[in-house]
Parts: sequence; C-alpha cells; structure tokens
Amino acid sequence: MHFPGRFATQLLPGELDRVSLSFLVDELVVRRGGVAANIAFGMGQLGLRPVLVGAVGADFADYRSWLERHNVDCESVYISELAHTARFVCTTDDDMCQIASFYAGAMSEARNIELAPIAERSGGFDLVIVGANDPDGMVRHTEECRERGYPFAADPSQQLARMSGQDIAALVEGADYLLTNEYEKKLLESKTGLTDEQVLDRVNVRVTTLGSDGVHIDGRGAGEAIHVPVARELAKHDPTGVGDGFRAGFFAGLSWGLSLERAAQVGSLVATNVIETIGTQEYQIKPADFIERFTVAYGQSAADEVGPHLPT
Repeated sequence: MHFPGRFATQLLPGELDRVSLSFLVDELVVRRGGVAANIAFGMGQLGLRPVLVGAVGADFADYRSWLERHNVDCESVYISELAHTARFVCTTDDDMCQIASFYAGAMSEARNIELAPIAERSGGFDLVIVGANDPDGMVRHTEECRERGYPFAADPSQQLARMSGQDIAALVEGADYLLTNEYEKKLLESKTGLTDEQVLDRVNVRVTTLGSDGVHIDGRGAGEAIHVPVARELAKHDPTGVGDGFRAGFFAGLSWGLSLERAAQVGSLVATNVIETIGTQEYQIKPADFIERFTVAYGQSAADEVGPHLPT
C-alpha cells in the first residue's frame, strides 16, 4: 500500500507509548514476495537454478508455476495442510519509509524441514542461505549446517527483532557469510551482547548494506575491508525487496567465482533494478542492458569479468 504523506509527521515524540493511527492509503496492490522466493527469483534471472526451501500453504500452486518458469527449483518446498502461505503487508510513504506487518502462517512449519534429504536430491549444496524464516527453523537449519558441514550464510534480517540474543548468537556462529543492514548490525550486537570484534571472530565474511551509501564487506575471509558504491538508479519506485535483490546478485557472483567486490557490484546493480520497479519480482534482467549499466557504474575491466557469466 502507499500512504500519500509522511509517517514522520504522524508520529509524535513522547506519545509513542499510546500510538493509535490509521493511514488512509491511495493504493493497494497484491504482489509476489518472500525473502527466499525473491532471492531465488533474482538468481534465476541471472541464469542460475537455486533450490527454494521453505514451508507454504496449499495456495502456493500459482506462485510455484511462476517461480519454476523463472528457473527456480521448487521440488523441496514443504506444503502445509493447515495454514496459508506467509503474507507480508506493507505501507510505504512518500519518503520511502515503511510500516509493515507479517503473518507467518505456514512458515511456522519450516522447523519441520530437514536439509539432508534436499542435499541428496539436489546433488549437494554450494551454500545454504538461512534467511528470515520461522525462528526455530532458522536455528535448526544453522545447527544442521554446522553438523553436516554445509557452508551457510546467516541472514536474519527482519527476525532479529523476534529472536533472543542466545538464538541470534547461535545463528551467527560459524557462518561463512553474515548479512545485515547497518541498523540490524547494531541490533544484533545489542541483543547478543557481542562486540563488533567478537562478531567478526564468529564469521568468515560480514556484509553490511548501507542503503544509498552502498555496501561494506569485512572479516577474515575478506582481507582488506571493501566498500562498493550503489549503481545509480534511473528512478526510485519501491524499496521493497531491494536487499533481496542485492543478495541474489551477490551470491550469483560468488557462484560464478568472482571476487567479493565484484559479486557485491553485481548485487548492487540487481538491487538497483529492483528499486526501479514496483514489486519485488517485477524486474527483468536483460544481459545487454545489464552489462552496459554495469560498465558505467563500475568500469570496463569489471564488466569484462562479469559479462561472460550472464545468460545468453
């Protein structure tokens, strides 16, 4: 939904403990989404075939067809017999600020999913991205990754607000990659009681997205700290799913064998494609256009490394 105004003018300092607001919106659109599906869709756009893992309701059939048409493997999606697919309801104001609610639904059954049979079916895992999901499922899947030696990325994002410090610390421990935005980085440290250095001791590479300021990458697996600026957008239409777009491009770049810097550049341009469209899966990656914009943003030598990996 879109609110034609500014949330900031409606939220009164000193009155937030009794806030009671109703925003008259001028637009309602229902679109496909979900963290895992958004990331998988983006990777599919880049020519990969990611395996989607999660719990959905019986209402998933149409969405499944859409994802499969965009190169996403949905064979390991768990179908609930009791609940609807999770739903995210979001209102965006004129400042691109957001207020949202999330209905978990079938997502709460993700804790029933075991990764080992999926690895056997798919021929093994290059990387397991443990994104925002059922908190118990997230903890279970990181534990299984550690036990079975699956490399994994910890990407708790929205669930940091829900999870305890103990569970967050368990989620981070041993991660090959930790992804947060700048606010989530501080929230993670606050809830776990870990310092910046202690978090870095527990992960290989930390990726911190900074909104319009780009992305910062550090950690023992990164060597020297890396900063990647955003790829300039043609327009800003909808910030929803921009972080998922970055992850899609970043992990696609890593799967191609690119450096962390180059992979983050790919992620940044995918994120730019997302913000230029309304909806999280409404963009199209056209290789010729993508590489032209990539060249403008990051230079010819960078484009020469990325170009051969794009789908033809």
